[in-house]
Amino acid sequence: MKPQLLALLTAAAWGIGGYFEKKGLHMGGLSPQVGAALRTAVALLVLGAVAAPRWKSLAEAGPRALSAIILGGGVAAGAVGILCFYAAIKGAPLTRVMPIAFTAPLFGAAMGILFGGETLTLRGAIGMLLTVVGIVLLTVE
Repeated sequence: MKPQLLALLTAAAWGIGGYFEKKGLHMGGLSPQVGAALRTAVALLVLGAVAAPRWKSLAEAGPRALSAIILGGGVAAGAVGILCFYAAIKGAPLTRVMPIAFTAPLFGAAMGILFGGETLTLRGAIGMLLTVVGIVLLTVE
């Protein structure tokens, strides 16, 4: 499958998921921490099953690669990001939270440019600027 289509499916899954996550938090009177833990537990079961045939590749990955995934994905995105996201959706409308939360690509692009040796093209800079303008239009009163 093309990466662009996968990225679009990611956005759809996260957007649709955000709606149901907010609904569940409010319907159940759950704290953001409990909601985040439940989401993560279910994701762990599903992802563990999907990854099962490939678990043996961990031994070949090396400690630096595993540390990057653990710190970046597990701690920063998986724990801190999810806890902040759940607290945000519990306390504010999705129309305000989602556009800001999904500035993640801008942060990812900045990391790639600053630390990953990726280049910033004029087209990319304009796209990021338009993204920021759109987010401001959607979230500022």
